[in-house]
Amino acid sequence: MNIGVFFGSRSPEHDVSILTGELIIAGLKKLGHQVFPIYLDKQGRWLIDERLGSLEFFQKAGSKIEPRGLNDFILDLEKSLGKLAFKKKGFSKKEIAIDLAFPAFHGSYGEDGTIQGLFEIFNVPYVGCDVTSSAVTMDKILTKQIYEAAKFPTTKFVFFTKKEWERDKSQILKRIKGLKWPLFVKPARLGSSIGVAKVKTLKELEFAIEVALHYDTRALVEEAVLDLMDLTVAVLGNDDPIPSLIQDSSFEGDLFSYEEKYLKKGGAQLGRATKSINIPAAIDARTTKKIQDMAVQIFKLFGCSGIARVDFLYNKKTKAIYANEINTLPGTLYHHLWRQSGVSFNELLTRLIELAEEKHQSKKEIIYTFESDILKQAGASKLKLNF
Repeated sequence: MNIGVFFGSRSPEHDVSILTGELIIAGLKKLGHQVFPIYLDKQGRWLIDERLGSLEFFQKAGSKIEPRGLNDFILDLEKSLGKLAFKKKGFSKKEIAIDLAFPAFHGSYGEDGTIQGLFEIFNVPYVGCDVTSSAVTMDKILTKQIYEAAKFPTTKFVFFTKKEWERDKSQILKRIKGLKWPLFVKPARLGSSIGVAKVKTLKELEFAIEVALHYDTRALVEEAVLDLMDLTVAVLGNDDPIPSLIQDSSFEGDLFSYEEKYLKKGGAQLGRATKSINIPAAIDARTTKKIQDMAVQIFKLFGCSGIARVDFLYNKKTKAIYANEINTLPGTLYHHLWRQSGVSFNELLTRLIELAEEKHQSKKEIIYTFESDILKQAGASKLKLNF
C-alpha cells in the first residue's frame, strides 16, 4: 500500500504542518510502509519528492522552497478512482498512485475539510476526520454555537464579521461590553494561537480585533477563565473512541502562545518542554473522569473519526469546566500524550491506518445512486424546461 503524507499548504500554520508531516513520514517508514511525501507549498503547488521527507531539507532551504530540481507532479483526474494518481510534469512518464492518504495539515486548506473533500471525490481512504467534522471544528464560532445547543459549558462570547466591524464598530463594542473582562480575541478559523490576544482595556481590544481580522473574515471575542488550568484530552477511534490521559499545559504570559507551544524549550505542544506540561493533570479522579467523558461525547457530537484533541478550560477555584477548542489534526498527533497513556507511536500510526480503512469500508455499504425517470419525463408538461 502506497501512503501519501500531505503537508504544508497555504496557511499561517504551514511550518507547524511540516513538523507534523516529517514526524509521520519517519514513523511510517520505520513501520515498513512505502511513503510518499506530498508537499503543498505556500503558493499551492504540489511537489512529490523523496527529499521532501527530511526535516533537514526544509531547514537548509529556509522560508523559500524552490520547485526547480524537485519532482513537480500534477493530479491525473482520469486515472484517480479509488486512488490518487499523480504524473510528473513534462515528458517523463513517471507516475505515482496513492492508496491511502495521511493528511498532516494545520489550519486553512487542509485541516478545514478542503483536502478531505478531494479524497472523498476520488474515493480514497484517508486518516482522520471527515469533511463535515473538519470544517465545523475548524470554526471556533460554529464550535461554540454547537456546544451551547448541546448544553456543553463554554465561555460567553460575541462574534462578528469584518464587514460588520468596518460598518459599525461602536455597535460591536457595545455588544462586547456585556462580557466580563479580561477577554480573548481570536480569528474564527486559525490555530496555534496565531492572531490571538488577551486584552484588558478598550484600546487593546480594538487593536486585537484589527489583528484578528487580518487573519480571517470573522472574529470571536470571549470571556477569559480565571484561576486557569489549560487541559487537553486526545481522543482515538471511530464509533467507540477512547480518551487519553489529561495534559495540563502551563505558560508564562497571558496566553498559551505560539512560541511556548512550539519554540521555547522544544515546545510544549511537541511534548518536549516537559517542565511546561503535566501528565496526568493534577486534578481529582472524579473531575478527570468527567472531562474525559466530555471529550468522548464531544468527539461523537461533531462526528469526528480517527483522531482529535479536545481542549478544556478549568477554573481551579470554582471547579467550573469549559469546553474550548477541537483540533481534528492535533500537532504531531499529540504522540507524547498517547505515549504517556500507554500507546506507542508505532501503535498510534498503525491504529490510525486501521481506522481509516475501517471508515472507508463502512462507506461501501451506503447507496450513492438512485434510479429515476425524471430525465425521461423532462418533456412532460409538468416538467417542461426551456432548454
